[in-house]
Amino acid sequence: MTVATESLSDGSYKLKIFNLSSNLLTHTLIGSTVGVTVLFAFRNGLPLSQINLHIVLCVIGYQLLMAQGFLALAPENSWSTVLRLVDRRRAHWVLQVMGSGLAIAGSAIGIQTKSVHWNSLHGQFALVALVFTCASLVNGLSSLYAFELSKRIRLPPNLSKVPHILFGVVAFVAASISLCYGYDKNSFKNWIHPKLAVTAIVFTAIFTFTIIINPMIVFFKKLKDSFSK
Repeated sequence: MTVATESLSDGSYKLKIFNLSSNLLTHTLIGSTVGVTVLFAFRNGLPLSQINLHIVLCVIGYQLLMAQGFLALAPENSWSTVLRLVDRRRAHWVLQVMGSGLAIAGSAIGIQTKSVHWNSLHGQFALVALVFTCASLVNGLSSLYAFELSKRIRLPPNLSKVPHILFGVVAFVAASISLCYGYDKNSFKNWIHPKLAVTAIVFTAIFTFTIIINPMIVFFKKLKDSFSK
């Protein structure tokens, strides 16, 4: 019995160390990619052009604030583990609203700068991110009152949260793909170096994957619970 307990404790400890290490890596990759992107936008100094303002607002909105909004609810997240669950949810909500607002504003500015829209993969994935960001934001309001609504409409409270998670994940992934296509543009590659541009793409892919793991686990769990009751 003692040996089994020690093995379980050792396994839990190793899992915790792995989660903490992954979280540290995720924050490091977010900081480096967002930092480099902001530096690129400020390469010509102030005032920022419309396209550079679009870059700053979108990368801070999607890859910084919305990413932190996802991480606020993740286990072993560095800054939110000390918070109560209710406060972690509040932090998630505030970060998502702020991030969505900046991303929507940045997208609107980006649309104004072009006469032809969504004719590139960068623009097409940006449009997907914008649509699902708006959908997630609206659906998030209903998720806040899911329990009260379930009493009146007689629906499982988890059912309204399922699309909210899905919309948010799709928006975030689409935004990351759009960012990667932005890194593939000649203006960025000539500024930093083609190999470093590839590095930025790899960093973005890694932290996007690590961030969506927890929401997808929660998504399938809530989906299963919704139809099993």
